[in-house]
Amino acid sequence: MRRFGVEEELLLVAADSGAPVALADVVVSQEADETPESELKRQQVEMATAPCSTRAELAADLRTRRQSAATAARRKGVAVAALGTSPLAASPSVMPGARYQWMAREYALTAEEQLTCGCHVHVSVASAREGVAVLDRIRPWLAPLLALSANSPFWQGRDSGYASYRHQVWGRWPSSGPTEVFGTTENYRGTVQAMIESGALLDEGMIYFDARLSSKHPTVEIRVADICLYADDAVLLALLVRALVDTAARAWRAGEPPQSVRTELLRLASWRASRTGLDGDLVHPVTARPVPADVVIGALLEHLSPALADTGDLAAATELLGRLLRRGNGATRQRRVHAETGDLAEVVRAAVSATLDT
Repeated sequence: MRRFGVEEELLLVAADSGAPVALADVVVSQEADETPESELKRQQVEMATAPCSTRAELAADLRTRRQSAATAARRKGVAVAALGTSPLAASPSVMPGARYQWMAREYALTAEEQLTCGCHVHVSVASAREGVAVLDRIRPWLAPLLALSANSPFWQGRDSGYASYRHQVWGRWPSSGPTEVFGTTENYRGTVQAMIESGALLDEGMIYFDARLSSKHPTVEIRVADICLYADDAVLLALLVRALVDTAARAWRAGEPPQSVRTELLRLASWRASRTGLDGDLVHPVTARPVPADVVIGALLEHLSPALADTGDLAAATELLGRLLRRGNGATRQRRVHAETGDLAEVVRAAVSATLDT
């Protein structure tokens, strides 16, 4: 059974007003177990689970990490919220350190405005060769994951019109988005090296593909998703991603070639997922034609069912997915709260509560 883990970026907010607060440097400096780590902006922190083997293990660890981040923030008089962007207007500030300061200078307004929170799922692979084969075969199935996780409809105090505006903001980075088929490990490594040598990127850590080989762990890292508002949805996302990796690896071992889909179409599929989330048509991963979101999500579950069954997760994933579809994703929840209250601060307060909802 492949091991998997989750990295989540959480927004630091004032408990009363809901506005982002620049306290990451003091929150992460505390001498406590499972203290969160810093990210580019002082208004966010990151938590990462340990590598896990089972759904139950991952769910328990993820909830523990969210609670630990909340506790660390509370010691400094603030809260954490699992939001892909801040609903309220923000003026983000960059963390100290040479790397972050270089990014701020080099990328100017792109880095200045970049206050977004994503969810990254790591899944173990036996080798870089298997990892590249997986990357080549999961490409068409990443956009539905974005639609499921979409949790960032508001930007700078207004409704963006997108379910995941985080995806639009993140797309400003020059190395972000879907990739072509690499075919071999050498082609993957050569592409990464050429990108770094172009001078546009500082190092391998700035390879912001939707899915990449981890530079630190023997894993593939799927980075397309918003942070999920609810812990259950993050667990579901991780289950689907692990099954997606396993399904792709099986296809590779069986000699099945990657699906031939141009990167331009993958970008359109991601844009559509970002725009409407689960509330409209999505681009079908096989036909590349617009169909209702529930049809695409059904196709995703069917595609992954054998792998989910083999890990004993099919029933749980089906239940969690059904719950998400009935309730809606994070974007649906945020807009519902705003429609009921007319208050973006209340949207944030509801998110703070939902972040730790068990």
